[in-house]
Amino acid sequence: MTNGQDFLAFAELVALGVLSLSFLLAVLRVVMGPGLPDRILGLDMLVMIAIGFIVVIGIRTGYTLYLDIAIALGLVGFLATVAFARFVMSQRYQEEFISEDPLHLFVENEDD
Repeated sequence: MTNGQDFLAFAELVALGVLSLSFLLAVLRVVMGPGLPDRILGLDMLVMIAIGFIVVIGIRTGYTLYLDIAIALGLVGFLATVAFARFVMSQRYQEEFISEDPLHLFVENEDD
């Protein structure tokens, strides 16, 4: 092996290590996120990390089919993020998932 091939093999291993660490941190953000927007952001980050894994595997194997798979995953991930964002901004989300202020309920009950 030449120096260029050795460097490429080392760079691939480092990239896989960094992607694995970032995958773990993104999973923690999805699980422990304090709110729904944080979890959505974590899922979007998981899609981007998966694209990174696919690209590194494509470089390691030399198959160009992996590039098409990464592009398709990026498009699906973008559409899912837009759908989640629309859900968060919808009135249904406001009514069903955000609890009202307890003081506001107390003031309304006091008027009755």
